[in-house]
Amino acid sequence: MTSALLAVQALLPGEGNLVVLWVLTACVSGFAAVNQPTRSAAIPAIVGAAGVPAANALSMTVRQAGVIVGPLLAGVLIGMGELFLAYAIDALGFLVAALLLRGLPSLPPGRNAGPLRLGAAIRGVGEGFVFLRTQPVLLMTFVVDIVAMCFAWPQAVFPELSETRFTDSPNALGWLFAGVSIGALLMGLTSGWVSRVDRQGAVVLAAIAVWGVAIVGFGWAHSLWLAVLCLAVAGAGDMVSAVLRSSMLQLAAPEEMRGRMQGVFIVVVAGGPRLGDLRAGALASAASVSVAMVSGGVVVVVAMALVALLVPSFWLFRASRSAV
Repeated sequence: MTSALLAVQALLPGEGNLVVLWVLTACVSGFAAVNQPTRSAAIPAIVGAAGVPAANALSMTVRQAGVIVGPLLAGVLIGMGELFLAYAIDALGFLVAALLLRGLPSLPPGRNAGPLRLGAAIRGVGEGFVFLRTQPVLLMTFVVDIVAMCFAWPQAVFPELSETRFTDSPNALGWLFAGVSIGALLMGLTSGWVSRVDRQGAVVLAAIAVWGVAIVGFGWAHSLWLAVLCLAVAGAGDMVSAVLRSSMLQLAAPEEMRGRMQGVFIVVVAGGPRLGDLRAGALASAASVSVAMVSGGVVVVVAMALVALLVPSFWLFRASRSAV
């Protein structure tokens, strides 16, 4: 409905109303914040514990493909002067998805569930944070991601690099923004091995350390192709980490807490990169892009080593011993 209304507002005089656009975009984000945790929490019930890592890898691969293909398709449609058509196609896509969802099996809750209310939903996320305090392994799946995003998220420096270091390279900004998604997509397409990982905690720490090292390389890179390569390596490491962290949450959390854990997951995933943008932009302005990226990458690598030493339960976590 929001996509259809976006299509309608694109037909308003002056190619739409900004306030209406803001409201509808906020609605899209709000509905996504309900939809994504629900879909993630339902995965174990649909595919079984053994299929969770593979299902997560497939889901995230499709998402990365959408991140790349979606803006390209939108750019073509908007370039043709058809903003209405771009929104209309989006609405039709959601309609097809809604019809396909009818093919899912019945997924009744495994416990007594009350009526859906906003207050209960907010309390659910709060209950998720309280539960995490008693579960160090699950807590660390969020901590390591926050560290990686807060200290080594590179997006804020892309415009500066495209105007300075890579000013002679055509479409440098586009390539920089695509770099992480390219690596994540390629890793997703070759991620069969990820579904067979048993030492998930150790591999998560290694993958995030790869992210940190790749961001260090990105900070030092003085050619566009090397910068994009480093971002692609970082994206591949992030894909492995995200698949396994999601699997750990879905397998190690009891059924009644899976939805709450996915709600906390959305809060962390949405907030971490924004804090990373703030840190990277401020430090790059005060010092340089290289200092911002290299220092952040080093912090990430050191932090992963400390987690392995200080939280051995996370380092030793095995999927084969965690299914509930």
